[in-house]
Amino acid sequence: MFMADSFAPVLTIDGPSGSGKGTIVQHVAKKLGWHVLDSGALYRLVGYGSQNNHLSFDNEDEIANYAANLDVEFKLVNVDSAKSDGGVSQELQILLEGEVVGAELRTETTGNAASIVAAMPKVREALFQRQRDFQKSPGLVADGRDMGTTIFPDAKAKIFLTASAEERAQRRYKQLKSKGIDGNLAALLKDITERDERDSQRSASPLKPADDAVQIDTSDLSIEQVVEQVLAVCDKKF
Repeated sequence: MFMADSFAPVLTIDGPSGSGKGTIVQHVAKKLGWHVLDSGALYRLVGYGSQNNHLSFDNEDEIANYAANLDVEFKLVNVDSAKSDGGVSQELQILLEGEVVGAELRTETTGNAASIVAAMPKVREALFQRQRDFQKSPGLVADGRDMGTTIFPDAKAKIFLTASAEERAQRRYKQLKSKGIDGNLAALLKDITERDERDSQRSASPLKPADDAVQIDTSDLSIEQVVEQVLAVCDKKF
């Protein structure tokens, strides 16, 4: 892990599941030429790895110890631009304990496990500095749920994306189908609603916009329109 550069600019993009954070972050980072932090992937890795290692979600100390010693590596790899979203020619490859994980991290089971471990204060503490270490020149686009409120509270530009629960469930359904994964729309909507409630009411870094965040409802906006609005905020703040 590289050392953090506290002088490097940071753009935080927070929001609930299905609000479009991952896609927008990738597009914005490409246009700015900045690094990316997918903080949600870290919590998904802890949730997924904890399940695979048969750890008990009732034992916070055990989960926190696993998080503190998480064997994870991020690699930026080239992909066929014709198959990638919007022509992005690179994607982030994630290795957990030496094995590539991808679709496994995007299942609803892993998402729910991530939401559970993310509500554990000791797990959040274990992952705090690891996330801070991603700040380096020329800049960082940080994707998550508490980037602007907890991890990078001094970031000059903060975005909070949202969308209706119904729209987010539809997006998740289409995403799963495109990856050949079966999904039930009604079940997805139920899971998203429950996760929203759990994430917004947890005591540790609850999901909410930072006081100085610009809020963007993506329900009726295209990817290009959202990216344009985010870049406009960057132009003003930086």
